[in-house]
Amino acid sequence: MAKVDQKVALIVIDGWGIPGPNSPPEGDAIAAAETPVMSSFADPNAKVAQGYTELEASSLAVGLPEGLMGNSEVGHLNIGAGRVVWQDSVRIDQTLKNGKLGEIENIRKSFQRAKDGNGRLHLLGLVSDGGVHSKNQHLYGLLQVAKDIGVPKVIIHFFGDGRDTDPKSSTKYMQELLDKTKELGIGEVGTVVGRYYAMDRDKRWDRVEIAMKGIVTGEGEDSSDLVKTIEERYAKGENDEFLKPIIVGGKENRVQDNDTLFFFNYRSDRVREITQLLGGYDRSPNPDFPYPKDIHITTMTQYKTDYTFPIAFPPQHMGNVLAEWLGKKNVTQSHIAETEKYAHVTFFFNGGIEKQFPGEERDMIPSPRVATYDLEPKMSAWAVGEKVVERLGENKFEFVMNNFAPPDMVGHTGVYEAAIQGVAETDRAIGHIYEACKKHGYILFITADHG
Repeated sequence: MAKVDQKVALIVIDGWGIPGPNSPPEGDAIAAAETPVMSSFADPNAKVAQGYTELEASSLAVGLPEGLMGNSEVGHLNIGAGRVVWQDSVRIDQTLKNGKLGEIENIRKSFQRAKDGNGRLHLLGLVSDGGVHSKNQHLYGLLQVAKDIGVPKVIIHFFGDGRDTDPKSSTKYMQELLDKTKELGIGEVGTVVGRYYAMDRDKRWDRVEIAMKGIVTGEGEDSSDLVKTIEERYAKGENDEFLKPIIVGGKENRVQDNDTLFFFNYRSDRVREITQLLGGYDRSPNPDFPYPKDIHITTMTQYKTDYTFPIAFPPQHMGNVLAEWLGKKNVTQSHIAETEKYAHVTFFFNGGIEKQFPGEERDMIPSPRVATYDLEPKMSAWAVGEKVVERLGENKFEFVMNNFAPPDMVGHTGVYEAAIQGVAETDRAIGHIYEACKKHGYILFITADHG
């Protein structure tokens, strides 16, 4: 251990916001939950807190486009970097606004390969204006570039959103996309599938296989009217996130041998698994799938440092993020989270790189194996807290940080009573850590990545 004047613990609560001046109290799970610990910290008359302030965690304050809400990735990047980190979405927006998307080298190379090869280009990603993982305007820009280059056939694989947008908004985005392809005279939809399947990040490989079966083998419901088919799914209780594959164009619109693929999501964590499998990086989770041969994948941003796919917008390299700086000073550090947020306390907190810095150790606590977290709203908050307390008591780390997932992950289910339980459990775990900090001589900092 390095000699430090004070040991520090940092808690990043995922999705713990404060109400705005005009926010209605209805539906505010944080306000409704029993949170004696956090309430005492925010009380200026309480003896426990030595400092309380409110932060902005959205829009330009965290490097996002004006008016865009914050998210887990953005919050951890900015906290870990100690500065505003301009997001990939802003970089892409500006490139598109300036009419220079077609000048991006790896976009041109990818599309030119499709044109010069078998004439087939696939565009895959989340189609919505939610802005967390992708933007439909970026897809439209790519279609224009494909038209300018003269790609003969462009097939779009539409991942339904429903988490960062209204749960039943894919009909709107689909109609808009169909209108745009008609206007440009290029592009056709080949597959529709919900992000629950195509964008899993918790190693639920059976979900990813369902998406791939739609995209590659055509296993799903055939449709000649996509908007109508999606509306019929809504009537059956199947929302955008959970859309089972809808197939258009039969075998001709599947991913085939020698095809060219471009993934247009700019956020990395939820497209790692599907690109890992399709791109042949590691197919051990599903070795028997009939993968197409000799396909060429390009990604909008870097999805994982190990991947060798060409990247349209490579990462910006930030020096001296907190974890790196602590490593240089020989300060030992511990990063802890459950599975759903492990990437956030490692990859994102460390500046968007996989590297583990000197003196840094990591603990991943398994998230509950349930379909949706309203079924187990406490998630693994207490187990994460227990691991933090264990690390604090080892007298080994000068800096210990962790993430608590329930307010975000359970909140996203929209099940109000479950969200209240998740918030209360998080508060209880924070209190457990606070007592350990007092016992072992740590200053405790508590913040949130977004509201």
